[in-house]
Amino acid sequence: MDQDFYQKMRTDVRTWLQSKTGKSSQWSEYVLLAPDLFHLLAKLALDKDVPPSEKAKIAGALAYFVSPIDLIPEALFGPIGYLDDVALAAFVINSIMKNSDPAIVTRHWAGEQNILELVQQIVDVGSDMLGNKIWDKLKKLVN
Repeated sequence: MDQDFYQKMRTDVRTWLQSKTGKSSQWSEYVLLAPDLFHLLAKLALDKDVPPSEKAKIAGALAYFVSPIDLIPEALFGPIGYLDDVALAAFVINSIMKNSDPAIVTRHWAGEQNILELVQQIVDVGSDMLGNKIWDKLKKLVN
């Protein structure tokens, strides 16, 4: 049975988390967020309450997730390559929360953590997680 992108990402991340590399990575908890953030962006893209300017950012972030060409390609690095996707998703979600009602985001969040705190946490550690060069490039994509 074929898996869609979301299902494949979840399977890949779960498998990686069971590996020696995944278990020892200081960024595992952020890689684990990738499928949930992708799902949230997909839900937000369909929400009529999200402003059109934010929907354009969401479309870009979703395209970035599924594109094989990005700053840290999953094809080369495995699931750790989702870290740049997670950071970009956090930037976009943060933008939505600043430019519209944060309740729009929270009503679509399926994760266990508080999405508002989680996004801030990702933004706070992003440059450590990705390095300043990649971090700055991602910020420019959203602003």
